[in-house]
Amino acid sequence: MNTIKTAIVGIGRAGWNMHCDELDKRADKFTITAACDIEPERRQRMAARYGCRTYADIADLIKDGEVELVSIATRSPDHVAHAILALEAGKHVFLEKPIALDYAGALRLRDAATAARGQLYFRHNRRFEPAFTHIRELLASGIIGEVFEVKLRRNSYQRRSDWQTLLACGGGLLNNWGPHIVDHALQFLDAPLADLWSDLKRIAALGDAEDHLKIVLRGANGRVVDMEISGGAALPEPEYIILGERGALICQGDEITLRYLPRDFNLPEEHASAETPGMAYTTGKGGQLPWVNETIGVHPSIPTEMDDIWDHLYAAIREGVPFPVTTAQALEVIRVIELARQGTPFQQTGASPLR
Repeated sequence: MNTIKTAIVGIGRAGWNMHCDELDKRADKFTITAACDIEPERRQRMAARYGCRTYADIADLIKDGEVELVSIATRSPDHVAHAILALEAGKHVFLEKPIALDYAGALRLRDAATAARGQLYFRHNRRFEPAFTHIRELLASGIIGEVFEVKLRRNSYQRRSDWQTLLACGGGLLNNWGPHIVDHALQFLDAPLADLWSDLKRIAALGDAEDHLKIVLRGANGRVVDMEISGGAALPEPEYIILGERGALICQGDEITLRYLPRDFNLPEEHASAETPGMAYTTGKGGQLPWVNETIGVHPSIPTEMDDIWDHLYAAIREGVPFPVTTAQALEVIRVIELARQGTPFQQTGASPLR
């Protein structure tokens, strides 16, 4: 197979533990030929692992004529500049989240990609999370009827202290987990964004960036997506709660629980009454409906894993197959993140963590 000659820029937690490990499983599609990091020890580790050329500066790496694809896993504030450098050198670029720290940066990326010979691809790998894929299949089947509200949660309690907690380094959960879950939210919204409410707080992290956020989006179709990401939540919630007109589902880990009305059951035609009710305590007939209760494992009809995004990347570069994450979708994620940040006084007040 005609492998794609790949360079990884940034050999940290994402570059070393994610990009390298995922590419190792696809040696028939990608060959790591170069790497770049400011830390000599990390360059040495890459050279020992792959026998690849190493560079301390991306400006030198992009002069490497053998490199076709530059996978960028540097710190968040560097993503736009590094991607544009590689694009201007004629390389394809695979860009980690967040693709930019603001919408203006995202637009600069779009314009640079439009003018470049290479293509820009976005690493929204949680599009291929098995639970997300399976739930989307269930909703498309109509099993719970028309969806009117979606709740997305990624909660834990962490006294985190690395650069991802510092505003000066582009830290905070809105830039870290935010792009993944905002992308999910927009996919579930399934309509243009009509309005948004947000609130950001700092609860447990040791830096000055937010570690608890709530964003509520309403689509032009009336659907609401309520998303919460927290490093200050001591008890978890289900990662997905989907409410439909004929049922609902929740998902936690690898298990989906459904409650829905059979497809062949039609709700009887009834009317509300203003008459005085009887003495028995009752408010309706919901308990008399023929609910189906079901618990299933997470098994989408076409198995997916988050690192499948590399296979889509190969197909896009070598076979011309459209990449599943479009530029417009990636830019909309950053626009929503910017709106969410503007919608809260957190950045101005600098809320203090609990001690």
